[in-house]
Amino acid sequence: MKPVRRAWEVLAGFWGQVSRPARHLSLGFLTLGGFIAGIVFWGGFNTALEATNTETFCVSCHEMQDNVFEELKATIHYTNRSGVRATCPDCHVPHDWTDKMGRKMQASKEVWGKIFRTIDTREKFLDKRLELAQHEWARLKANDSLECRNCHDYDSMDLTRQASRSAFIHRNYLATGQATCIDCHKGIAHKLPDMTGVPQGLQAASSLPSPH
Repeated sequence: MKPVRRAWEVLAGFWGQVSRPARHLSLGFLTLGGFIAGIVFWGGFNTALEATNTETFCVSCHEMQDNVFEELKATIHYTNRSGVRATCPDCHVPHDWTDKMGRKMQASKEVWGKIFRTIDTREKFLDKRLELAQHEWARLKANDSLECRNCHDYDSMDLTRQASRSAFIHRNYLATGQATCIDCHKGIAHKLPDMTGVPQGLQAASSLPSPH
């Protein structure tokens, strides 16, 4: 028990020192110092946050590099005529700060999965793929495909350049809140998992009425 008691005495002594009122420093100096320290902390926090919000960081794990990132590179979200690329955070991390922080907290589970090697092989990844996809589909369904709508705006869509069924759905369902992007656009950037046993209505919005 002596080491525990000694550690407690050290912590108590340290707390006594830092909690004791300053004898020789003015309130203005302490306030300014606290303000500067807050700026340094906030700047460091945001720098670290943004460093984890890049495609380079996302694919630094071989689980992402070897699986979903390879699939993304074959889609129009990666290479297209306009040269505008959607990176991993664009689709999986909300832009608004409060929503972003919530998403980062959710993503902490991925660190746990990395540590315990949940999907460290291709076989493990494929076995878990449907479960992982359903989690992401449910998240996008719940937030009305927020990340999709950060780039895609209904009001900016030229529906005359879309197929009749797509234009009908965008005009009558998505824009009025009766459906959301992910209802139809599963598999838009990554291959679909094995959908055997998944109800048809959860695979895509094929049950929506056609324009005719």
